[in-house]
Amino acid sequence: MAECGVCFRHCRIEEGRLGFCGARTAKDGRVIAYNYGRVTSLALDPIEKKPLARFHPGARILSVGSFGCNLRCPFCQNHDISWDARAAAFARTAETVTPEELVQLAEAARVRGNIGIAFTYNEPLIGYEFVRDTARLAREKGLKNVLVTNGTAELAVLQELQPYVDAMNIDLKGFTDRYYGEVLGGNRQQVLAFIEEAVKNCHVELTTLIVPGENDSEEEMRALSSWVSRLKNPDGTGVPLHVSRFFPRFHMQDRSATPVDTVYRLAEVARESLEYVYTGNC
Repeated sequence: MAECGVCFRHCRIEEGRLGFCGARTAKDGRVIAYNYGRVTSLALDPIEKKPLARFHPGARILSVGSFGCNLRCPFCQNHDISWDARAAAFARTAETVTPEELVQLAEAARVRGNIGIAFTYNEPLIGYEFVRDTARLAREKGLKNVLVTNGTAELAVLQELQPYVDAMNIDLKGFTDRYYGEVLGGNRQQVLAFIEEAVKNCHVELTTLIVPGENDSEEEMRALSSWVSRLKNPDGTGVPLHVSRFFPRFHMQDRSATPVDTVYRLAEVARESLEYVYTGNC
Protein backbone atom coordinates (compact mmCIF):
# COMPACT_ATOMS: atom_id res chain seq x y z
CA MET A 1 0.00 0.00 0.00
CA ALA A 2 0.98 3.62 -0.53
CA GLU A 3 -0.15 6.50 1.66
CA CYS A 4 -1.60 9.64 0.08
CA GLY A 5 -0.56 12.92 1.67
CA VAL A 6 -3.01 15.32 0.05
CA CYS A 7 -5.63 15.74 2.79
CA PHE A 8 -6.46 14.76 6.36
CA ARG A 9 -7.64 11.30 5.30
CA HIS A 10 -4.14 10.04 4.41
CA CYS A 11 -5.70 7.19 2.46
CA ARG A 12 -3.67 3.98 2.29
CA ILE A 13 -4.22 2.88 -1.30
CA GLU A 14 -3.65 -0.57 -2.70
CA GLU A 15 -1.82 -0.91 -6.00
CA GLY A 16 -4.15 0.04 -8.86
CA ARG A 17 -7.00 1.06 -6.57
CA LEU A 18 -8.41 4.53 -5.91
CA GLY A 19 -8.42 6.61 -2.77
CA PHE A 20 -11.53 8.10 -1.14
CA CYS A 21 -11.55 11.04 -3.56
CA GLY A 22 -11.71 8.81 -6.63
CA ALA A 23 -8.89 10.74 -8.26
CA ARG A 24 -5.67 9.34 -6.78
CA THR A 25 -4.27 5.87 -7.24
CA ALA A 26 -1.21 3.80 -6.33
CA LYS A 27 1.27 2.82 -9.01
CA ASP A 28 4.59 1.10 -8.39
CA GLY A 29 4.23 1.76 -4.68
CA ARG A 30 3.58 5.49 -4.83
CA VAL A 31 0.48 7.66 -5.06
CA ILE A 32 -0.15 9.55 -8.29
CA ALA A 33 -2.98 11.65 -9.71
CA TYR A 34 -5.26 9.28 -11.61
CA ASN A 35 -7.14 12.31 -12.97
CA TYR A 36 -4.03 14.12 -14.27
CA GLY A 37 -5.12 16.22 -17.25
CA ARG A 38 -8.44 14.41 -17.57
CA VAL A 39 -10.93 17.16 -18.31
CA THR A 40 -14.70 16.87 -17.80
CA SER A 41 -15.64 20.56 -17.97
CA LEU A 42 -14.33 23.59 -19.84
CA ALA A 43 -15.96 27.02 -20.15
CA LEU A 44 -15.08 30.69 -20.46
CA ASP A 45 -16.74 32.23 -17.40
CA PRO A 46 -17.08 35.71 -15.94
CA ILE A 47 -14.57 36.02 -13.10
CA GLU A 48 -17.47 36.97 -10.81
CA LYS A 49 -18.90 33.45 -11.24
CA LYS A 50 -16.01 31.85 -9.32
CA PRO A 51 -17.02 33.92 -7.26
CA LEU A 52 -14.35 36.60 -7.14
CA ALA A 53 -15.59 40.13 -6.61
CA ARG A 54 -12.31 41.99 -6.10
CA PHE A 55 -9.96 40.29 -8.54
CA HIS A 56 -9.98 41.70 -12.09
CA PRO A 57 -13.72 42.50 -12.11
CA GLY A 58 -15.31 42.36 -15.54
CA ALA A 59 -12.76 39.89 -16.88
CA ARG A 60 -13.37 36.36 -18.08
CA ILE A 61 -11.40 33.27 -17.18
CA LEU A 62 -11.08 29.84 -18.79
CA SER A 63 -12.51 27.42 -16.24
CA VAL A 64 -11.50 23.77 -16.22
CA GLY A 65 -12.58 20.81 -14.14
CA SER A 66 -11.75 17.13 -13.81
CA PHE A 67 -13.43 14.52 -11.56
CA GLY A 68 -13.37 13.50 -7.91
CA CYS A 69 -13.63 15.19 -4.51
CA ASN A 70 -12.42 14.56 -0.97
CA LEU A 71 -15.64 15.84 0.66
CA ARG A 72 -19.16 14.41 0.54
CA CYS A 73 -21.40 17.46 0.60
CA PRO A 74 -24.93 16.05 0.22
CA PHE A 75 -26.07 19.15 -1.71
CA CYS A 76 -23.21 19.16 -4.26
CA GLN A 77 -24.29 20.89 -7.47
CA ASN A 78 -21.47 19.22 -9.42
CA HIS A 79 -22.06 15.76 -7.98
CA ASP A 80 -21.97 14.13 -11.42
CA ILE A 81 -18.24 14.83 -11.69
CA SER A 82 -17.45 14.92 -7.98
CA TRP A 83 -18.74 11.84 -6.22
CA ASP A 84 -21.86 10.15 -7.55
CA ALA A 85 -21.92 7.07 -9.79
CA ARG A 86 -21.44 9.16 -12.92
CA ALA A 87 -18.12 10.47 -11.64
CA ALA A 88 -16.72 6.95 -12.04
CA ALA A 89 -17.90 6.94 -15.64
CA PHE A 90 -16.12 10.25 -16.28
CA ALA A 91 -12.99 8.66 -14.87
CA ARG A 92 -13.11 6.18 -17.75
CA THR A 93 -14.12 8.54 -20.55
CA ALA A 94 -12.73 12.01 -19.75
CA GLU A 95 -10.59 13.54 -22.48
CA THR A 96 -6.93 13.98 -21.60
CA VAL A 97 -5.43 17.43 -22.10
CA THR A 98 -1.78 18.29 -21.52
CA PRO A 99 -0.73 21.41 -19.59
CA GLU A 100 0.68 22.80 -22.83
CA GLU A 101 -2.62 22.29 -24.66
CA LEU A 102 -4.66 23.91 -21.90
CA VAL A 103 -2.38 26.95 -21.81
CA GLN A 104 -2.69 27.25 -25.58
CA LEU A 105 -6.48 27.26 -25.25
CA ALA A 106 -6.24 29.98 -22.60
CA GLU A 107 -3.98 32.09 -24.78
CA ALA A 108 -6.33 31.74 -27.75
CA ALA A 109 -9.21 32.97 -25.57
CA ARG A 110 -7.46 36.26 -24.73
CA VAL A 111 -9.33 37.91 -27.61
CA ARG A 112 -12.58 37.09 -25.76
CA GLY A 113 -11.42 38.78 -22.57
CA ASN A 114 -9.72 35.79 -20.96
CA ILE A 115 -7.09 36.56 -18.32
CA GLY A 116 -6.05 33.04 -17.37
CA ILE A 117 -7.15 29.65 -16.05
CA ALA A 118 -9.44 28.78 -13.14
CA PHE A 119 -9.22 25.26 -11.75
CA THR A 120 -12.74 24.58 -10.54
CA TYR A 121 -15.98 22.52 -10.84
CA ASN A 122 -14.59 19.50 -8.98
CA GLU A 123 -11.95 19.74 -6.24
CA PRO A 124 -8.69 20.81 -7.93
CA LEU A 125 -6.36 20.05 -5.02
CA ILE A 126 -6.82 16.29 -5.32
CA GLY A 127 -5.12 16.62 -8.71
CA TYR A 128 -2.69 19.32 -7.66
CA GLU A 129 0.12 18.02 -9.88
CA PHE A 130 -1.76 18.99 -13.03
CA VAL A 131 -2.67 22.34 -11.51
CA ARG A 132 0.98 22.96 -10.64
CA ASP A 133 2.35 21.99 -14.03
CA THR A 134 -0.28 23.97 -15.94
CA ALA A 135 -0.12 27.02 -13.70
CA ARG A 136 3.65 27.20 -14.06
CA LEU A 137 3.35 27.33 -17.85
CA ALA A 138 0.45 29.80 -17.67
CA ARG A 139 2.49 32.12 -15.45
CA GLU A 140 5.30 32.08 -18.03
CA LYS A 141 2.78 33.26 -20.65
CA GLY A 142 1.52 36.11 -18.45
CA LEU A 143 -1.78 34.40 -17.61
CA LYS A 144 -3.44 34.47 -14.20
CA ASN A 145 -4.13 31.30 -12.20
CA VAL A 146 -7.17 30.86 -9.97
CA LEU A 147 -8.18 28.03 -7.64
CA VAL A 148 -11.77 27.40 -6.57
CA THR A 149 -11.35 24.93 -3.73
CA ASN A 150 -12.75 23.49 -0.53
CA GLY A 151 -9.36 24.06 1.11
CA THR A 152 -9.19 20.50 2.41
CA ALA A 153 -5.50 19.82 1.86
CA GLU A 154 -2.24 19.65 3.72
CA LEU A 155 -0.08 22.76 3.69
CA ALA A 156 2.59 20.88 1.73
CA VAL A 157 0.16 20.78 -1.22
CA LEU A 158 -0.48 24.51 -0.93
CA GLN A 159 3.25 25.20 -0.82
CA GLU A 160 3.67 23.36 -4.14
CA LEU A 161 1.11 25.67 -5.75
CA GLN A 162 1.73 29.00 -4.04
CA PRO A 163 4.41 30.29 -6.44
CA TYR A 164 1.97 30.12 -9.35
CA VAL A 165 -1.49 30.96 -7.96
CA ASP A 166 -2.81 34.53 -8.17
CA ALA A 167 -6.21 34.14 -6.51
CA MET A 168 -8.41 31.64 -4.72
CA ASN A 169 -11.99 31.33 -3.71
CA ILE A 170 -12.07 28.94 -0.78
CA ASP A 171 -15.23 27.43 0.69
CA LEU A 172 -15.57 28.08 4.39
CA LYS A 173 -18.70 25.98 4.56
CA GLY A 174 -19.53 26.61 8.19
CA PHE A 175 -17.90 27.22 11.52
CA THR A 176 -18.54 24.10 13.57
CA ASP A 177 -16.62 20.84 13.63
CA ARG A 178 -19.94 18.96 13.79
CA TYR A 179 -21.13 20.36 10.46
CA TYR A 180 -17.82 19.76 8.74
CA GLY A 181 -17.45 16.25 10.11
CA GLU A 182 -20.98 14.82 10.23
CA VAL A 183 -22.56 16.53 7.22
CA LEU A 184 -19.68 17.21 4.83
CA GLY A 185 -17.24 14.46 5.76
CA GLY A 186 -14.49 17.03 6.15
CA ASN A 187 -12.15 18.62 8.67
CA ARG A 188 -12.72 22.25 9.62
CA GLN A 189 -9.36 22.71 11.31
CA GLN A 190 -7.53 21.72 8.14
CA VAL A 191 -9.55 24.25 6.14
CA LEU A 192 -8.85 27.04 8.62
CA ALA A 193 -5.11 26.32 8.52
CA PHE A 194 -5.20 26.26 4.71
CA ILE A 195 -6.94 29.66 4.56
CA GLU A 196 -4.54 31.22 7.05
CA GLU A 197 -1.59 30.17 4.91
CA ALA A 198 -3.20 30.97 1.54
CA VAL A 199 -3.80 34.65 2.37
CA LYS A 200 -0.08 35.19 2.86
CA ASN A 201 0.70 34.76 -0.82
CA CYS A 202 -2.33 35.42 -3.03
CA HIS A 203 -5.68 37.16 -3.17
CA VAL A 204 -8.29 35.11 -1.28
CA GLU A 205 -12.06 35.34 -1.12
CA LEU A 206 -14.28 32.99 0.88
CA THR A 207 -17.72 31.52 0.25
CA THR A 208 -20.21 30.25 2.82
CA LEU A 209 -23.30 28.44 1.53
CA ILE A 210 -26.14 28.95 4.02
CA VAL A 211 -28.02 25.67 4.53
CA PRO A 212 -31.28 25.86 6.50
CA GLY A 213 -31.04 24.10 9.84
CA GLU A 214 -27.30 23.55 9.54
CA ASN A 215 -25.24 26.76 9.55
CA ASP A 216 -27.86 29.51 9.39
CA SER A 217 -27.71 30.97 12.89
CA GLU A 218 -26.58 34.50 13.61
CA GLU A 219 -24.27 33.15 16.30
CA GLU A 220 -22.38 30.96 13.86
CA MET A 221 -22.09 33.71 11.27
CA ARG A 222 -20.87 36.12 13.91
CA ALA A 223 -18.15 33.65 14.98
CA LEU A 224 -17.19 32.91 11.37
CA SER A 225 -16.97 36.53 10.28
CA SER A 226 -15.07 37.51 13.42
CA TRP A 227 -12.44 34.89 12.57
CA VAL A 228 -12.27 36.05 8.94
CA SER A 229 -11.80 39.65 10.09
CA ARG A 230 -8.36 38.75 11.44
CA LEU A 231 -7.15 37.79 7.97
CA LYS A 232 -5.59 40.18 5.45
CA ASN A 233 -4.81 39.68 1.80
CA PRO A 234 -1.25 40.49 0.62
CA ASP A 235 -2.28 44.04 -0.35
CA GLY A 236 -3.43 44.68 3.21
CA THR A 237 -7.16 44.62 2.49
CA GLY A 238 -9.64 42.43 4.28
CA VAL A 239 -10.74 39.06 2.90
CA PRO A 240 -14.12 39.24 1.13
CA LEU A 241 -16.89 36.86 2.19
CA HIS A 242 -19.60 35.62 -0.17
CA VAL A 243 -22.77 34.57 1.66
CA SER A 244 -24.63 32.27 -0.69
CA ARG A 245 -28.14 30.82 -0.89
CA PHE A 246 -28.71 27.05 -0.79
CA PHE A 247 -31.06 25.25 -3.18
CA PRO A 248 -32.19 21.62 -2.72
CA ARG A 249 -29.85 19.38 -4.71
CA PHE A 250 -28.60 15.81 -4.97
CA HIS A 251 -29.05 14.01 -1.60
CA MET A 252 -30.30 17.07 0.30
CA GLN A 253 -33.82 17.69 -0.97
CA ASP A 254 -35.49 17.40 2.41
CA ARG A 255 -35.67 21.17 2.92
CA SER A 256 -36.55 24.30 1.00
CA ALA A 257 -34.15 26.81 -0.46
CA THR A 258 -32.67 29.25 2.02
CA PRO A 259 -35.03 32.20 2.45
CA VAL A 260 -33.58 35.26 0.75
CA ASP A 261 -34.22 37.27 3.91
CA THR A 262 -32.00 34.86 5.83
CA VAL A 263 -29.11 35.37 3.42
CA TYR A 264 -29.45 39.15 3.62
CA ARG A 265 -29.74 39.05 7.42
CA LEU A 266 -26.62 36.93 7.81
CA ALA A 267 -24.75 39.17 5.39
CA GLU A 268 -25.57 42.10 7.65
CA VAL A 269 -24.28 40.14 10.63
CA ALA A 270 -21.03 39.50 8.73
CA ARG A 271 -20.73 43.21 7.99
CA GLU A 272 -20.41 43.85 11.72
CA SER A 273 -16.85 42.53 11.31
CA LEU A 274 -16.07 42.62 7.58
CA GLU A 275 -15.76 45.38 5.02
CA TYR A 276 -16.42 43.23 1.94
CA VAL A 277 -19.51 41.03 2.10
CA TYR A 278 -21.45 39.86 -0.96
CA THR A 279 -24.62 37.85 -1.35
CA GLY A 280 -25.04 35.13 -3.96
CA ASN A 281 -27.78 33.03 -5.60
CA CYS A 282 -30.41 35.55 -4.52
